[in-house]
Amino acid sequence: MRAFMAARVAAVLATQVQAVVVAWQVYDLTREPLALAYVGLAQFIPMLCLLLPAGDLMDRFARRPILAASWVVSALCSALLWWLSGHGLAGVSSIYGVLVLYGCARAFAGPALQSLLPQIVPRAQLAQAIAVNSMLMRSATITGPFLGGLLYAVGGGELTYLVCLGCFVLGAILLRYVTVVHAGPRVVGGTIWTRFAEGIGFIRSRPVILGCISLDLFAVLLGGVVALLPIYAHEVLHVGPQGLGALRSAMAVGEVGMGLYLSARPLNRRVGATMFGAVAVFGVANLVFALSHWFWLSFAALLVAGMADMVSVYIRGALVQFSTPDAMRGRVQAVNMLFIGSSNELGEFRAGTSAAWLGPVGAALAGGICTLAVVGTWAAAFGGLRRLDRFEQASPPP
Repeated sequence: MRAFMAARVAAVLATQVQAVVVAWQVYDLTREPLALAYVGLAQFIPMLCLLLPAGDLMDRFARRPILAASWVVSALCSALLWWLSGHGLAGVSSIYGVLVLYGCARAFAGPALQSLLPQIVPRAQLAQAIAVNSMLMRSATITGPFLGGLLYAVGGGELTYLVCLGCFVLGAILLRYVTVVHAGPRVVGGTIWTRFAEGIGFIRSRPVILGCISLDLFAVLLGGVVALLPIYAHEVLHVGPQGLGALRSAMAVGEVGMGLYLSARPLNRRVGATMFGAVAVFGVANLVFALSHWFWLSFAALLVAGMADMVSVYIRGALVQFSTPDAMRGRVQAVNMLFIGSSNELGEFRAGTSAAWLGPVGAALAGGICTLAVVGTWAAAFGGLRRLDRFEQASPPP
């Protein structure tokens, strides 16, 4: 378990550091905000196309070697970016090309990471392991951008990409020390389309899985305010770039704090009602943020939103893992990640377009109201999920 967590932290640090440096280089070369949008698009499109085939692969073959291979390809991408930077060839087109390959690697790494955890942790410890992993990932997500900026300031792109390469290789090496002890039977036979249909059909037949991943999709899609933070910092709160940095860190600090609490005291009862309550708190916190013109109230609202989001992420992750048989985990996690990726990417687009029509305050208000409406609708539509008491009750069918 420790080797797995260390490997995952190393890979997440590399991902976050590389994201900062790539964005800086692309903007420095173009001075075009739209060019930054293409950075995300270059990675998201291959992930979108490959996630479902990757999930199918996880259910047919050993997951640990696939994860190691995806990190080796990610290290190759870091090496290419290092070479381009060192030889003065880091043009926008070449960077985008490397990012497409990097997006392909991430499409396989995501489902492998999520579906490997239940194979190395006893079922009785799975909920706590999910909480610990979520907390460590958020900590690495906070540390990574700061480390990336520091490395770039000290040694430029060459040093930064070398560190990323080393972290990805370290993660792949550490996987050799991860012991798989709970592997289930692998999927055999059938066409790839048949196996896709089995995965989608399984999710549709399990209201617990469908309810929790769709609740997260629409809550984040309609209610997220992260994309509005630069506008709020500049036009509403008048706090400048330092204040923007503090606002962006507020949710992450709340998530890490709640992750530490859940790691020490895992949730055992009323998990369904708690998840709906957490998403409702997320919506209310965003409403407070929308109406606030005082920096510290806005900071506190985002802090609470981060804490509520961590509770929701923790419960959703545990419910999906407990509800899914091992032979189906790759495909189910691929769909789960597809939902998460879509909510994040489309949520930022929704926030930006809403702000253009309604202004930043109107967009944030509408998002908070929509989140509460989603909670009410889903609570009525998925009564079994709302009444679920323990994680163990969401057991996979025999």
